Amino acid sequence: MKPSIPKGTRDFSSTEVAKRNYIFSTIKHSFENFGFQPIETPSFENSSTLMGKYGEEGDRLIFKILNSGDYLKKVDENLLSEKNSQKVTSKISEKALRYDLTVPFARYVVQHQNDITFPFKRYQIQPVWRADRPQKGRFREFYQCDADVVGSKSLWQEVEFVQLYDTVFSKLGLQGTTIKLNNRKILSGIAEVIGAKDKLIDFTVALDKLDKIGKEGVVTEMLAKGITQEAIDKVDPLFSFTGTNEDKLSSLKGMLETSEEGINGVEELSFIVNSINELGLNSANLDIDVTLARGLNYYTGAIYEVAAPKEVKMGSIGGGGRYDDLTGIFGLKDVSGVGISFGLDRIYLVMEELGLFEAVELPKPKILFLNFDESESLAKVKAIKILREANIKSELYPDVGTSNKQQKKQWKYVTNREIEFVVTSVNDNKFTIKNMQTGDQNLLSINEVIDLVN
Repeated sequence: MKPSIPKGTRDFSSTEVAKRNYIFSTIKHSFENFGFQPIETPSFENSSTLMGKYGEEGDRLIFKILNSGDYLKKVDENLLSEKNSQKVTSKISEKALRYDLTVPFARYVVQHQNDITFPFKRYQIQPVWRADRPQKGRFREFYQCDADVVGSKSLWQEVEFVQLYDTVFSKLGLQGTTIKLNNRKILSGIAEVIGAKDKLIDFTVALDKLDKIGKEGVVTEMLAKGITQEAIDKVDPLFSFTGTNEDKLSSLKGMLETSEEGINGVEELSFIVNSINELGLNSANLDIDVTLARGLNYYTGAIYEVAAPKEVKMGSIGGGGRYDDLTGIFGLKDVSGVGISFGLDRIYLVMEELGLFEAVELPKPKILFLNFDESESLAKVKAIKILREANIKSELYPDVGTSNKQQKKQWKYVTNREIEFVVTSVNDNKFTIKNMQTGDQNLLSINEVIDLVN
């Protein structure tokens, strides 16, 4: 049987890994430049940590891990005969692969609160897993690159995250990204003024799908969730909300004048927009999108989502928001947080499509020692040891090649890996070295080799 990998997962070639590492290092450098500190959490958590934190849809997409041993032995036969997977799952699975990095981070903060200096700015770059239907840009295993601040309610944090997005995408050469911005309080205010406050979650989950299923699909879903046609008619202007950010803020202020929470959200958005107008952005556009909800229950204030440049058809390449009491679910009250995430895999696909990886090189030796004569191998390995101690990437072609065919194979290796310097032979501690770019060939001591290739 031909070997395969699960749907929604991928192997990565050396070239692909090098390109991904380029994105990782760019994001990591920006995180640290903005003052964020790295942490890591386990790839799987207790199910109780994850379940119930992402809404009904999110819970369905969490990968559960079967208990070790004979996990069915302790399950009551009557329960098994019901064939109710939800009831059985809690008996046979106590752990799950993490769905995102935010909830595990909240658990981390609560667990290590006595060792943390607040406000705590952390970044985390690790894989997550979702039992989603695989499609372009959507995988079951993928990396998230998160930055969060906990312990501060200041809106300057929201402003900084807009700048952080702009900085990273500018460094990656991604011109024309759009940072969409909304506020959960505005969505709550809209639900309040249309008389659907008790249906807030259903309302926001449906509204968030506008760009995927269109107005008709959103209306159908809202009706199915018990939101009245009268309420939907009141929200109709949101489906075609246009104008500048200032125009949208003005319209929202009028629409939400009877909702204290809604007006509060408008004021928060105004602060972020006005601050960014003063500070300026390098390459991104900031756009208020009142249909943006992100469908997650834990957001309480600002909501972010980043759209790729218009010439590339791709879902969001980043997102996040403010969560005022996420740690409260683990017993630590009144610790406000805000954070964003970069979707590495989608960013990779966008950069590939736009041809932005030209400058990325594979890791390779600066100098390769060919292996034509076994009697010279030890001398070459000794030289390589010295070169590596001088931080010069060096390598010996491992297989001895005495025949013309074998030697041609070694030269082909040099060409395929685009190696700059090649040592062909050694005699009395002098090395015959060739510059593959210029064709120049010299007989040099090891110290002269170091000076040449440095």
